[in-house]
Amino acid sequence: MRENHPPTTTPDLLARGEIAESSTSKNRTGSSEPFPGSSLTENPSPFPDQVLENVLENVLHFLSSRKDRNAASLVCRSWYRAEALTRSDLFIGNCYALSPRRATARFSHIKSVTVKGKPRFADFDLMPVDWGAHFTPWVTSLAQAYPWLEKLHLKRMSVTDKDLGLIADSFVGFRELLLACCEGFGTPGLAVIASKCRLLRVLELVESVIEVEDDEEVDWVSCFPTEGQTHLESLAFDCVECPVNFEALEGLVARSPGLKKLRLNRSVSMVQLHRLMLRAPQLTHLGTGSFSANENVDQEPDYASAFAACRSLVCLSGFREIWPDYLPAIYPVCSNLTSLNFSYADVNAEQLKSVICHCHKLQILWVLDSIGDEGLQSVAATCNDLRELRVFPVDAREETEGPVSQVGFEAISQGCRKLESILFFCQTMTNAAVVAMSKNCPDLVVFRLCIIGVYRPDAVTQEPMDEGFGAIVMNCKKLTRLAVSGLLTDRAFEYIGRYGKLIRTLSVAFAGDTDTGLRYVLEGCPNLQKLEIRDSPFGDGALRSGLHHYYNMRFLWMSSCKLTRQACQEVARALPHMVLEVINNGENAVEEIGILYMYRSLDGPRDDAPEHVTILQ
Repeated sequence: MRENHPPTTTPDLLARGEIAESSTSKNRTGSSEPFPGSSLTENPSPFPDQVLENVLENVLHFLSSRKDRNAASLVCRSWYRAEALTRSDLFIGNCYALSPRRATARFSHIKSVTVKGKPRFADFDLMPVDWGAHFTPWVTSLAQAYPWLEKLHLKRMSVTDKDLGLIADSFVGFRELLLACCEGFGTPGLAVIASKCRLLRVLELVESVIEVEDDEEVDWVSCFPTEGQTHLESLAFDCVECPVNFEALEGLVARSPGLKKLRLNRSVSMVQLHRLMLRAPQLTHLGTGSFSANENVDQEPDYASAFAACRSLVCLSGFREIWPDYLPAIYPVCSNLTSLNFSYADVNAEQLKSVICHCHKLQILWVLDSIGDEGLQSVAATCNDLRELRVFPVDAREETEGPVSQVGFEAISQGCRKLESILFFCQTMTNAAVVAMSKNCPDLVVFRLCIIGVYRPDAVTQEPMDEGFGAIVMNCKKLTRLAVSGLLTDRAFEYIGRYGKLIRTLSVAFAGDTDTGLRYVLEGCPNLQKLEIRDSPFGDGALRSGLHHYYNMRFLWMSSCKLTRQACQEVARALPHMVLEVINNGENAVEEIGILYMYRSLDGPRDDAPEHVTILQ
């Protein structure tokens, strides 16, 4: 593949190398011309053979994978044009990697668009709120180019009520809106979507920040059509902090016979949840809301019967303000659950054990570390088919003694041998436990171990955690995502560079030794797409060691490292098709680099950077 070769230094071939990688990576749209000198406005010449054209387009219709389509577009000009004409789904992994105009000029028959904005570390408040990722220019272009658009998925974007209004007014057949980790909009925008998108099937608000002001708050649930049945299949608003009109919500659920997924916010009480479940026994995914009693009732409803009536329920989440006394109500559905999200439920080991002992089919489990090692041991004893586990901290302070450790971690590896993905926060860990995980769970694709604290060694031997992470990359041959932490020397990164050939995303936090360690990674991991580093000792030498590979990556993030402005400036000059953003808020902003965010762009630096963001050129 072309992306495996470093770009040459001539301008035309540099552009070609950049385009090639954007067309072969999972997160690319392949949204520029594959040949130097081509233009956005160039009218493509007709196929020399009409039969070949028809055959090619029919074949390409069977390609659903972005990666396969991107590869096909690189074969020749004819395939490039045919792929653009037959693509219906557009994925933009970085909203600043190309302009909306470039995307819409190439692809003319798009029905579904996904756009991602801020990098993931924005979730940890490491990026200024007003950094950018505005959806307005995108929705303006999409409205003009694709009036038939049906689906929009946005992640970490800044979306305004006007943007939502333009969606509702522009796309007559609009069916699906998913806003994950987005901000900037409020209930007025939701009301417009609800009232005007008559064919809406999916409205999901996932961990987004909904602006709420008393004088602007709108009863958005009441804005859904009140006549006849709706087309709703999924409604998720658990991140909306303001109360909803329950009578309107109950009526909406009753008018939605196709509703399969419902995730409620904390304003919905257990009594109200009971009424909704009676209205929608066909649910497969349920977010319970608060899961506590905030109403005075003479007699508690039979919650267990309501859950038992939902025979198709396979996914449970919510439990925002859980009352443990209500946990028995979910027992009737536990035997059928494949996914359980207790990441907001501060339950202890005994309370979890009372539920988990019924969950023999469970494949996805998210929990808080309040369950302790004992709770993890109960999961290992029961959930032999588990594929994904996430353990979040109740208290992430370094000085606290965490309730989970290598004991529960190793128990999981012994009992859940089909595990494919794990995210594990803890204060203590050992190499032996990590090595055991690598041997017992060789099918791991995602391994994220977050040892809270700075440079934490093996809790028993006090040695670096090199051998543990080395075993993971050696024994888990399918690994594509890795997060490392704890006391690590260059040897750990040498292991990653030598054995982590499929790794696409690497996160490093509070770990590292010298610049040589990062050089091992950048020279040894040919498929690396996203590199996130925070609070680590890597400096200018480490940054320079990746010059040969940065054109093949989606982005590099380095915060609180040892970078200088001079080195960053040198990289910017050496790689003119990369955008290097420096974000500083301190007094020494002239020389010290607080945050470096580097990404590839087909259209050069953006024009909406705030004052505290400097783009190096």
